[in-house]
Amino acid sequence: MTKPNEVWIVDDDHAIRWVLERALSQAEFNPRCFESAEQVLSRLKRETPAVIVTDIRMPGMDGLQLLEAVRAVDIRVPVIIMTAYADLDRAVASFQGGAFEYLPKPFDVDEAVTLVRRAVLSAEESRRETGDVARPSTVPDIIGSAPAMQEVFRAIGRLSKSHMTVLLNGESGTGKELVARALHRHSPRANHPFIALNTAAIPRDLLESELFGHERGSFTGATGQRTGRFEQANGGTLFLDEIGDMPAELQTRLLRVLAEGDFYRVGGHQPVHVDVRVIAATHQDLERCVQAGGFREDLFHRLNVIRLQLPPLRERQADVAELANHFLAITARELDIEKKRLTPTVLNAFRTYHWPGNVRQLENVCRRISIMAPTQVIELSDLPREFSESSDSGGERGGQEWEAALRRWAEQYSATSEVPILDDAVPKFERTMILVALAKTQGRRHDAARLLGWGRNTLTRKIKELDLDV
Repeated sequence: MTKPNEVWIVDDDHAIRWVLERALSQAEFNPRCFESAEQVLSRLKRETPAVIVTDIRMPGMDGLQLLEAVRAVDIRVPVIIMTAYADLDRAVASFQGGAFEYLPKPFDVDEAVTLVRRAVLSAEESRRETGDVARPSTVPDIIGSAPAMQEVFRAIGRLSKSHMTVLLNGESGTGKELVARALHRHSPRANHPFIALNTAAIPRDLLESELFGHERGSFTGATGQRTGRFEQANGGTLFLDEIGDMPAELQTRLLRVLAEGDFYRVGGHQPVHVDVRVIAATHQDLERCVQAGGFREDLFHRLNVIRLQLPPLRERQADVAELANHFLAITARELDIEKKRLTPTVLNAFRTYHWPGNVRQLENVCRRISIMAPTQVIELSDLPREFSESSDSGGERGGQEWEAALRRWAEQYSATSEVPILDDAVPKFERTMILVALAKTQGRRHDAARLLGWGRNTLTRKIKELDLDV
């Protein structure tokens, strides 16, 4: 018997159960709390709730095992997975197991209630279909508990049964190829090839042959037939990095392959048909490239089926320490040495540094200090010069550097764009200030608004206008 307004909360943490029970009661739901997954399964034999909200880590049966068992009993119940241990594998396993949503802790109570309401409405409108639970891999391939990375994890989970084309946007060093590999590994094409190609690293006159292959004698030096990257990736995934730098004539050929799946090798006369999922990546603003005539609009729309924005490391302060320890551990294993340790001063320097090279730069710094630091404990003096300069500089010097960087950006922007500078700069400035204020006040909007010199209503309006995920 299904109870349409009843929500079951499963968590071994009494505080979480109490908070959710109170919030759902105030929202006119009928919550019921359970300390273990075994209690839920026993009850599920007699009655069915509208929604189940469960933690992922619990003594005995965990949340993913509960999800699998619920699906075996009644696939119609939406299940929301909660976890304080946010990683890609759990997100993907949750979605592939048929979870309605993946909710990382700590969460906003109002958002949790809204999510439950969405799950109830979804269950009323249609019955969910589900497949077998995909078991998590043993090693997480992407590290990230910051909210922006959790959005990326959710997207990878939702796309885990899809063959859709994906466009990845992000600065250099943010891990676009890592995300592309994760999309492939958690897709129906996982057992087929993953081929990566940086289009900006191949000379223009060789890129066509690199992509599509060539026949013997098609040009000077073509002493034999060559299989291109599209053929190599047949049945799997082709990752095209820095797609914004692709020459115009090859953009036309790529468009044809995406539309029809057919192409000709260089010098060939027989069409070659392939089944390839394309994941493209760029650090450029492709809409602006289209407006400037440097990128085909029809190709942009072919690529822009699903777009994921990868955050720069400076917007992932919560991940810096975990990433640093991860890279230090990897380097220690590679060199067969004891893992180096970071002092609190060094960790603070890492968190406040702007990381222009993003995660790749952090990895390189960790490798360098693992080799060059004379002791096991890393001090500030062991870091590259830019860290000590950043730490020692006062507010006046920092302000001068910030203003100089802003001036350089404005000069470059005005030389390459016809869009008014303030139309682009002001939203970016306000977005940065809001995120910094919220981080400083640990998400307390009243305190953040006071820090910014605004009223709370102004801050709330700006968050909505800028579509910020806070």
